[in-house]
Amino acid sequence: MSPLLYTFAAMALLAALLGSISIWSPRRLWLKTSALATLALLLPVTYIGLAELLSRPKPMHLEWHQGGLEEATVVGVELRENQAIYVWLRIEGVADPRSYMLPWDQRRAEELYDAQRQAEANGTEVRLRQPFESAVEDEEPVFYALPQQPLPAKQTPGGGFARISY
Repeated sequence: MSPLLYTFAAMALLAALLGSISIWSPRRLWLKTSALATLALLLPVTYIGLAELLSRPKPMHLEWHQGGLEEATVVGVELRENQAIYVWLRIEGVADPRSYMLPWDQRRAEELYDAQRQAEANGTEVRLRQPFESAVEDEEPVFYALPQQPLPAKQTPGGGFARISY
């Protein structure tokens, strides 16, 4: 089940509880009928609203579920100067990449741009350190490129490793 369905199921249970309270309350019949009609309209409107939110980038400071995450892989980026930094992150243990929005910060945008160039030159990927922490030390860059992988050890034609003696 997706998080959308879990969220909608929880909301539907709460709405059903509210509807049952309105049915058993000592009110007039037209008030009870109005409450049930409102409940019937609430469910599809909520589902449509939740589904619409799935395509929107989530502000980084609202992520509470992945709060203690050390780092994430940056899959995609869009920089909108003086507006926001949009990042698409691949988080370990989560099946699909997620879209997030950071407030615009010129220094962070430059870090990200430099990390992208370095990662492209190294043939590696860009990482985001402590993505959901609001207070990250200013000395270390938040965006960085992974270092280039070392070349594998050379083998001799006989199958063994080459030894160099002096």
